[in-house]
Amino acid sequence: MKGVLTALLKSFARACKEFDLLAEGDRVAVALSGGKDSTSLLDLMLRYRERAGVSYDVIAVHVVGTAAGFPDQTGVLAPWLEARGVAYRFVPLEFPPDEPLPPDCFRCSWNRRKALFLAADALGCNKLALGHHADDAAVTALMNLLFTGRLETLEPKVEFFGGRITVIRPLIYIPAKDLAAYARASGFPLAPPCPYGGDANRQKVEEFLRSFGPRQQAHIRANLWRAATGRCK
Repeated sequence: MKGVLTALLKSFARACKEFDLLAEGDRVAVALSGGKDSTSLLDLMLRYRERAGVSYDVIAVHVVGTAAGFPDQTGVLAPWLEARGVAYRFVPLEFPPDEPLPPDCFRCSWNRRKALFLAADALGCNKLALGHHADDAAVTALMNLLFTGRLETLEPKVEFFGGRITVIRPLIYIPAKDLAAYARASGFPLAPPCPYGGDANRQKVEEFLRSFGPRQQAHIRANLWRAATGRCK
């Protein structure tokens, strides 16, 4: 467990330093879905703050999706956050009155992101941390190549609204399997899977990447990252 945490923090710190993700005095809203990625992100945000000597505020923001048929996780997340002394805000997932329910994956994600931005701004946060990891970056690169003809991937740092809020992705160098193993070993609460199954094409690409062995997956992720960003990994 200690070795896994050390490796995760090393990759987390690398991303933070390479892309200047966290700075003294930042107020960071951490998107907390309740899944393995977001719970690990929050934990690493707290641990990195202790070890790096960088003072920043952390506020967990969870979008409650009961309006779209998702289970209510507030009863599990609230005590977990309080036990760690983390400030938090639960905000509803809202849809326009004429929005057909359940929403498709794109509309659901769009409205969740809107809720996160609004909450971050209301809380006075200048940064919004998302739990996208190395596998997400690889899948996004392949999805863009296959369906748009562009080789682009997730950016570790993106400014929105004229720099009012900056989205950061500190897990961008960490594989999904390492986050899953850490979350399980740590006993973090784990959200149930999406009841609607998610994006079918994205699931196919994810399954394609998982069909390779661990070393091949790492090699593919690195090549896709380098090709899409021009950066070595």
